[in-house]
Amino acid sequence: MGSKCFTPHTEKPRREASGDGDARAIRRKRTYHVLQKVPLPVISDKPRSCLEFFENVDDDSGPFTQRVLLTIEEKNLPYELKLVDLANKPDWLFTINPEGKVPIVKLEDKWIADSDVITQVLEEKYPQPSLATPPEKASIGSKIFSTFVGFLKSKDTNDGTEQTLLSELTSFDSYLKDNGPFINGGTISAADLSLAPKLYHMEIALGHYKNWSVPDALAHVKTYMKTIFSMDSFVNTRGLPEDVIAGWRSKVMG
Repeated sequence: MGSKCFTPHTEKPRREASGDGDARAIRRKRTYHVLQKVPLPVISDKPRSCLEFFENVDDDSGPFTQRVLLTIEEKNLPYELKLVDLANKPDWLFTINPEGKVPIVKLEDKWIADSDVITQVLEEKYPQPSLATPPEKASIGSKIFSTFVGFLKSKDTNDGTEQTLLSELTSFDSYLKDNGPFINGGTISAADLSLAPKLYHMEIALGHYKNWSVPDALAHVKTYMKTIFSMDSFVNTRGLPEDVIAGWRSKVMG
């Protein structure tokens, strides 16, 4: 069991968890105040620098942020979670990333922005355990997120956005039936860690704002979601449902 990498730091105090039992309260505490249990890397017995990971103080946690956290946790890398108030962005954030966006990671005194770039760098630097996805499979399910957002924002029940989402999910279900249980067959890969947080947001946001859920007929998609959503790394890094709902409110109401 590892120890914390350094002193926790936040830009803005966070509220504590409420309801839904001790497990959720523990998870929320870990996310908000920096992980209290930092796993040691398993790919080397030599001391390794701790990753500094920054996310939005009000994000907890967006699908792109969670994607990076899942990658870090699945690779058993030690890291320190820090929080940035994007409503009052500090000047140093623009020095690191001119776009002023998170997530950003500091790895061996080098700042890295954008979840695509971060996860690629982590895979190259820490290749074991491998999360590599074969190039021909990397785009499987990649259109689901944009079609979910289109349906979520839609105010016209007859504009076809629901059917477009269903079409993408049906295609993914067929793929999993023939090639699953995961995108790369029997093992979790980077493509799953990218897609699963988006499916989590889809499930919560559409359930709340549209009273909509993945049809039972798409059994392979539902099993896929249930399997990944129950992984320890996913449970430890997911946003609470109420935060996911709040995060999408402006998209729905705007």
